Amino acid sequence: MAEDYEIQELIQRDVYVGEKLVGVVVGSRFHPRDEFVKSMRIKVEDGVASEFMRKPAECAPLAKELVHSIRPDGCIRLSKSMRELQRRWRNTVRISEELYAPDELMDRAVLDNDGMDIGNVVDMVKIKRTYKGLKIKPHFMVRAKHGLPEAIVVPCGQLARTTARLDEVILKCSFSRLVTLPSFLKLNGDKQNTD
Repeated sequence: MAEDYEIQELIQRDVYVGEKLVGVVVGSRFHPRDEFVKSMRIKVEDGVASEFMRKPAECAPLAKELVHSIRPDGCIRLSKSMRELQRRWRNTVRISEELYAPDELMDRAVLDNDGMDIGNVVDMVKIKRTYKGLKIKPHFMVRAKHGLPEAIVVPCGQLARTTARLDEVILKCSFSRLVTLPSFLKLNGDKQNTD
């Protein structure tokens, strides 16, 4: 039933599970290919965030498939329970004070804090049910210059922020600093030194 609604017509509508107000739809990812836009962004109510998230977040993803219908008062009714929403929020990556679903991060450009475009996200790395890194396919020139393998894993702890319009993830540090971090070396198994 979610396919009946375009994300643009759901923006600024309240979201309910039963009679519980979860939040307000504030937008979605901007991507030219629709298969990369499976989630909307919702600004989560403070009470809901503190009750249903491990660490409360300001914004969180809401899968389009969870939209059941639009109530007569214009609010969005979800097809699942709060427990299902909570389960999905656990399957996210935290960047600053917001949660991102894996589909919101796929194919995003990754830049270091100096603005160097490193590559694009091709996969996520999960260790013990928690996302620990973004698997990135570095651009050819970056690979050649730094002697990198086909793919590298950037630790989730090094993700500083995202840019909504440009569909980018910005790192907390420079690329030269990133490749020396213990978390980077552990996730990559020191692969970049062998190529």
